[in-house]
Order: sequence, then C-alpha cells, then structure tokens
Amino acid sequence: MSHARGFMRAVLICPPLHSHLRAFEALAGELTRRGHQAIFLTEPGIALQGGVAQATLPGPPAYPQPRRLLAEIATGARRTDRLCRDAPPLLRDIGPDLILGDQMEPASGLLARALGVPLVSVACAVAMDAEPGIPLPFLGWPHDTTAQGLRRNAGGERVADLLMLPQSRVIRRWAREWKVGDLGRLQDCLSPDLTLSQMVPGFDYPRPVTGARMAQLGPFRRGQMAQDFPSDIQPDAGRPFVYASLGTLQGHRAGLLARIAQACRQAGAQVLLSHAGCLSDDQARAIPADWVRPFVPQQAVLERADLCVTHAGLNTALECLAAGVPMLALPLTHDQPGVAARVAHCGAGLRLQPWQRSRVRITDAVRTLLSDSRFRTTARGFAAQGDSWRGAAGAVDEIEALVSPRTRATG
Repeated sequence: MSHARGFMRAVLICPPLHSHLRAFEALAGELTRRGHQAIFLTEPGIALQGGVAQATLPGPPAYPQPRRLLAEIATGARRTDRLCRDAPPLLRDIGPDLILGDQMEPASGLLARALGVPLVSVACAVAMDAEPGIPLPFLGWPHDTTAQGLRRNAGGERVADLLMLPQSRVIRRWAREWKVGDLGRLQDCLSPDLTLSQMVPGFDYPRPVTGARMAQLGPFRRGQMAQDFPSDIQPDAGRPFVYASLGTLQGHRAGLLARIAQACRQAGAQVLLSHAGCLSDDQARAIPADWVRPFVPQQAVLERADLCVTHAGLNTALECLAAGVPMLALPLTHDQPGVAARVAHCGAGLRLQPWQRSRVRITDAVRTLLSDSRFRTTARGFAAQGDSWRGAAGAVDEIEALVSPRTRATG
C-alpha cells in the first residue's frame, strides 16, 4: 500500500539504549502502518522488537554500554566513527528519502548532510536544540534569560565541550572529510528543519526561538499495549501506595534504593520497588520495601500509585504525568537533572539533589508530596490533556508534511 502523500523510505539511527530503541520502534511501526518503509541502521547484536526491518553494519557486535560517564562518551565516539565509516555504502544501496536521527547520535546528521538526504531529529530525552536561557539537558539549572543566567549556561557549555572532546574530534574529522561545513558539536548535527520531541506541552521550559521547528508530541509509545497490575501485589487501599524505580540502568544502586524504601515506610506508605534486574536475589531481599521486583508493568502500577520516586528519566516522568501521579525526582545522570528541574518547575513534584538524599530528607519529601494536594492536582492537569498528545501518529504527520513533497513518486 502507498500513502496518499507519497511513499517514503526512512532510515532510523539511534544509540542502542532501551528507551531510545523502543521510542524509535514506535515511530517505525507508525511509518509502516501508513505504507512507508522504515529500516533501522544498527551495529551487529542489537535486538529490535516488532519485526522492524534492520540493516546491519559489518564487523563485530556493538560495544557494551558502560555506566561511567567518560567511558560512555568514548564508546559513543567510537560508535559515531563506525557509522560514518561503514554506513555510506549501505545507505547508497537503500536509497533513503529521509534519515530519522536520534539527537544523541551525531552520525545521523553527518550522514544526512553527506548524502544530501533530509534529516529529522528525534529528541527521545530532553531536546538538545539551543535556546537562550535553557541550560544543557544534563544541568538541573532553571530557565534564566538574564545576563547572569546566560553566563552560567555558557560556562556549562564550556565544561560540556571539554567532556565531549572525543565525540567532537570524530564529528570534525568526518565533517572535513565530507566537506559538509564547520561541524564540531552534537548540536551542530541536528536538523535545521524539524525536531520531534517526546515532551508534552507545559512541561518543558519555554522555547520561543526553536519552538517553530520543534513538535512536542508526548510519548511515542503511549497506549500501545494494555497492561495488567501484578496479581501477587495487593496494596492496602487505606494507606498510600508508592512506586519507586531508578530506571533500567541505575537499578544497581542498592544503598539508595534501601533508603527510599525506608523513607517511604517511615512516611506511612507502602512501597513497590523495581530494580530492572540489576540486583542479585540477596541484594533484593535486603531492600526493606513491601514488594521488590526486577520488573513490573510500569503503566499499570502508576495507575494505582499515589506517588512515584524516580530517577527522573524522561519516559518515566511522562508516564507519571499521563497517569496524574506526582513525583519525587532523584536525578542521577544524563538528562535526568534537566528532567527533574522541569518536574519541580511545573509543580508536578519535588526534586532532591545528590547531597540531599539522606533517609530523613527523603522521608520529609515523601510526606510533603503525599499530604499536599497541589502536586497531584498539577499532575492530574497534565493527565487531563493526555488525549491531545499526538505521539507517534503526530510525529509521522510532521514527517510527511516536511518530507513528502521531496520524495520520489510511487506507482
């Protein structure tokens, strides 16, 4: 079948991170449903869901994703270099009409420019698009357009440039090789035309400059599958029910998880804790929560929860807003400080900085969030808008509007 606006062949490029892959799979599924073709470009060993088409780079499997920041940056730089080195022959054979590129993978922007293919950037996390007054995503600073705020943000960008030197060297080398301009940072490799963001209206800081090219669509995967609440977990309806998770990569932090569980119980709440399979059985048994599980159906759990204690990953934060659940944000890494700052800014929860995470401070925050109805009212306000979030369908609407006039005609 071909769509009325014209067939498109899209190549999708994103880092091999769980939440990013699942978001891109949702986009691929919607593209396919409308009669377009979606092909992931990946390193060997990357498992995809939903029968998505895949073109695999030659050579050994992907490097395992490290947990330490500097090692992660180095791994990302090697991945970018590999994509730039090995992808062009594959892309020429595929003949894409569009590259759909994760903002965290600059190879997508470099390859699109080198091949003369339209690029659409995808912000699975906090958008990287530069905006006066908005700090980089990994900084938990407020939105501030004063001279002082702009100076502080510029200082943060200088620090980021130093940390990202391995990645910048790769970007600059391939930009020179392909004569595609003076590119040297992640931000230089973004689409100048369209960013698809999973942010929901009212949650991000204001973006008067880049807003015209940014579509805030909400979670791409929302509502794709029904989930049942675990039958072996039966919360007492007479007591607050708290769900706690540090995401798929930080569930190994047994000490912090134990303090969260202790704090919730001291605040009079029952707590379900998920560690994403990062703890051994002995470590899990030592966590003083009412229920400890490696994995849970998170959407179903949030529909029953009174509060979520979270690492402030964007996916979890958006699921909380969709369910009308306030949050206690304990950011750890990546863009989580930026997400946590927005949780506090919009009034849907509180955040605690790394130096504020004693059991006493967490207990006080949990009590405040459970007793002050303003946080839940704000979260429910977002949930009431949920039907207007366009998700993956809206993303493909935006792509078709931008790219279809340039695509090849089909029979």
